[in-house]
Amino acid sequence: MGSVKKLPNGKYRARYRGPDGRERARHFALKRDAERWVVTNESARAKGDWIDPDRGRLTVSEWAPVWLATKATLKAKSRLDYESVLRTQVVPRWGAVPLNRITHADVVAWVAELSRRLGPSRTRKALDVLSQCLRMAIRDGRLARDPTLGVKRPRPRRGRQRFLTHAEVDKLAAECPPPFDLFVLLVAYTGVRFGEAAGLRVGDLDLHRGRLRVETSVVEVLGQLEETTPKSHRTRTVPVPRFLREQLAALAAGRDPAHRLFTTKNGRQLRNSNFRHQVFDPAVRRAGLAPLTPHDLRDTAASLAVASGATVKAIQRMLGHASAAMTLDVYAGLFDDELDDVADRMSEAAEAARQRDVRTGCGPDGDAAVLETS
Repeated sequence: MGSVKKLPNGKYRARYRGPDGRERARHFALKRDAERWVVTNESARAKGDWIDPDRGRLTVSEWAPVWLATKATLKAKSRLDYESVLRTQVVPRWGAVPLNRITHADVVAWVAELSRRLGPSRTRKALDVLSQCLRMAIRDGRLARDPTLGVKRPRPRRGRQRFLTHAEVDKLAAECPPPFDLFVLLVAYTGVRFGEAAGLRVGDLDLHRGRLRVETSVVEVLGQLEETTPKSHRTRTVPVPRFLREQLAALAAGRDPAHRLFTTKNGRQLRNSNFRHQVFDPAVRRAGLAPLTPHDLRDTAASLAVASGATVKAIQRMLGHASAAMTLDVYAGLFDDELDDVADRMSEAAEAARQRDVRTGCGPDGDAAVLETS
């Protein structure tokens, strides 16, 4: 059993023996703190929840590379983002702190400070990285609980969304040299991401069915191009509007199915940075549509699809979102008019039912109405 003994210097020495047979001891200024420490550890040992305190003395800087190694299978861009947050936000604050010395209160204060300096999105990412590190330490038997649990994550701000009209899409495309005019139209009417459009091959087109297969994405990481899977790791089939099929057929005619559908004029792989600088941004300025980004064309595709009567599920599949809930979260505002239409149709249906009841002499429950006479 554990014990607490008062020392000649006035402090209290608390001791208990762990499941491994080794004795652990700590000194406290107050007797009640010493007794609480002994009781806590004895109780954890009895329940089988005891954690060797030596294993939790590893600092965050020492533990972080172990955690980061578990991200080796992520896409390069995602992995670099984790490394950046770890290096610039987590390690500067927690690097020298032992894992078992991180407190809930300290994490709350850190998140508040980051929110003032970085904004909600980057703060949430930093908290997620620290939390993942600590949860792995729990699974590895180094911590008993996660001090980030219950820390309020700042609410993200929805970024600006820009939705072009059909006429504006045509105006922008007209300012782009071929085949990038078709590239703009394709993104604006199918919602594929830039990297997915740049990754399309001639063989991905199935114009008889009016479809294109999205199987790869080309992203730029530290100046190098990397071919990877789409953002959701899922391939998908996207419908192609009929008015684009003839132009796509002409672009693909006589070309090797393995070749990229869209390339630079020298036949090289499209890069987002070069495309924007050399083609897109100048076309946007000439069309008088600034500010505008290639991603706004994806938002435009969602807007035009909603306006044409597409369901949330159809838009989710077209854009490659993980769920219909995600589609609603990103584009909730686009469905406001649809809700108004639902209310109008219900109102019309209710009015028609009442008029029918009057004509047939039936009450709203379907029974014959009883007419009172004076």
